[in-house]
Amino acid sequence: MEYLYWSIIIICFAASFASLIFPIIPGPLVLWIGYVTYYFFIDRDTLSLYFWIGIILLTVLLIAADIIANSYFVRKYGGSKWGERAAAAGVIAGSFIFPPFGIILLPLILVAVAELIQKRTPESAAKAALGSFLGFLSGSIAKIVIQLIMIGWFFFEL
Repeated sequence: MEYLYWSIIIICFAASFASLIFPIIPGPLVLWIGYVTYYFFIDRDTLSLYFWIGIILLTVLLIAADIIANSYFVRKYGGSKWGERAAAAGVIAGSFIFPPFGIILLPLILVAVAELIQKRTPESAAKAALGSFLGFLSGSIAKIVIQLIMIGWFFFEL
């Protein structure tokens, strides 16, 4: 039976990476399903309190990675506060609309529209939209690193 539980854990960890391509898969949730499966069905004593606290903090960071990265790059590339907000809304809505491309295209479009509505030049709106795309890329890299840390820490605790 333990093989079944380990299979579930490994599938959950793999699904967390699949969530980068298919945002409809809730990456942090499937990671937690893996942790909880281990805790309840294999061994309740192995994972330390530091592990659980750290995993909670990393989960919050994992969830916020896209929004933080998008806001940062939109601002860095000359976007306004409205552009930053549009990027954050686009990341959230894009996760559900036309995955996996919605998470890339919707923030890009919304930032450009938000900047144009504020009477910015098309060039500056396009530059801010490019910032949104770079934010997506850096957010994805950050999520990969955070997930690797979370999974690595799990196996290190064993």
